[in-house]
Amino acid sequence: MKFLTTNFVRCAVKSCSTSDKSFPLKFEECELEQEEQDFNPDFIISMLERLDWNAIIKVAADLGNTQLPPQKPMNVETNEQVLKDLHSLLLETQIINGKMICENCHHIYYIKDSIANFLLPPHLAN
Repeated sequence: MKFLTTNFVRCAVKSCSTSDKSFPLKFEECELEQEEQDFNPDFIISMLERLDWNAIIKVAADLGNTQLPPQKPMNVETNEQVLKDLHSLLLETQIINGKMICENCHHIYYIKDSIANFLLPPHLAN
């Protein structure tokens, strides 16, 4: 799963839907891989408006990247290096295997072969 996806997933347990602790999920024991993608600065610029920057920082730190600025970069349209760095993080960083953990209910979602499993056991699905 692409790093970008981490900004759009939350715990699927119904009781967690109102909890601030259900997003972002905590990432542990992750195997990462860089997969080259075509650079599309317009896509990065348009996505940046939709991203929860605090969640990006938290997930990046979970995965070992503590170099992101505390504030969302402004005026990225004029800074090609920042666009390339964001492209590399958001689109080229793949989570191959690992765990995503809800910090509210502590349910573990596994990632295997880049696919996150959000199926819940029956006792959590209702």
